[in-house]
Amino acid sequence: MTTLGELIAKYRENYGHQPSFHSWEQYVLRDFEAHFGKETLLSKIQYVGIVTCLNGRKQKITKNRGIRKASTINREVSCLHHLFSEGVSWDILEKSPFDKGKTLLTKENNKRVRYLKEEEIQRLLPECPKHLRNMVACGINTGLRRGEILRMKWRDIDARAGQIYIGKTKTGETRYVPINDVLAELSREIRSEQGRGVEHVFTFANGEHHLKAKDPVRTRKGPAPVPEAIKNPKAAFNAALRRAGIRNFKFHDPRHTFASHFVMRGGSLKEPQEILGHKTMTMTLYYAHLSPEHKKKAVNLLNGLTAPAPPADLSQNVTKPIFSLVTDQLSS
Repeated sequence: MTTLGELIAKYRENYGHQPSFHSWEQYVLRDFEAHFGKETLLSKIQYVGIVTCLNGRKQKITKNRGIRKASTINREVSCLHHLFSEGVSWDILEKSPFDKGKTLLTKENNKRVRYLKEEEIQRLLPECPKHLRNMVACGINTGLRRGEILRMKWRDIDARAGQIYIGKTKTGETRYVPINDVLAELSREIRSEQGRGVEHVFTFANGEHHLKAKDPVRTRKGPAPVPEAIKNPKAAFNAALRRAGIRNFKFHDPRHTFASHFVMRGGSLKEPQEILGHKTMTMTLYYAHLSPEHKKKAVNLLNGLTAPAPPADLSQNVTKPIFSLVTDQLSS
């Protein structure tokens, strides 16, 4: 008989390499294991027990002194559902406890739609310190996730092919993101300022932050300082938003901005789906929200469709004089 701890260990062995496992799945599994007990047999875990566990988590206060969102609970449900379904496929248990009841997914409130308008972009960028401005510009021009931007290294950029190689994605799959002319010029500027020997693309600019030296004791004859890679731009980003007077915007939202402006400027939905790395069009539609002005322009294409028909030109129905008919015949 297999225990819950053994199943989780097997799951970690197969999926521990994925970014999502390190960012949140391991914590879900840890809490789930603590609730039921590591040595609990899988046959003892019933559907009602999972429901009780999740209901308890819904009421548990988070570290931010709030209640868990529906989206958070749904991610936890999906993680546990996948854990047991994989256990079935691995012949570790006969049937998943999720098969004995209705879905535990709850309705999410996904009404939040936020992207930067063009005038907001022009207000935000000047308020960003240089290192942050480069990252925001990259996000708007590529639709990359925050983690993908922070991890980007120079070896990932193929200038000749005009694309960025993304090796670690949210889904664990690789993809290539094209580079437009603006980003190509920006990358050349960053490379020129950094110099050679720097691994990460986005680092603190000279004078903005501490510089890491290869030798802890710096001298004039010592090695040149190496710009420090950026790890968490949240504080600087929020400060720039306050200075620009922009509210209700997160660092992930440049991804929304990319998709929305791409479509509003005439791009199809299929292209951002591939660039953003979405497996289905549903997720792309979530990002590609159109501005009210763009929607109004779109529906104006129907102007005149239901307008009253113009009055008939009766002069066209008057019988022509006989000499006109003859003239017409001769000229034909």
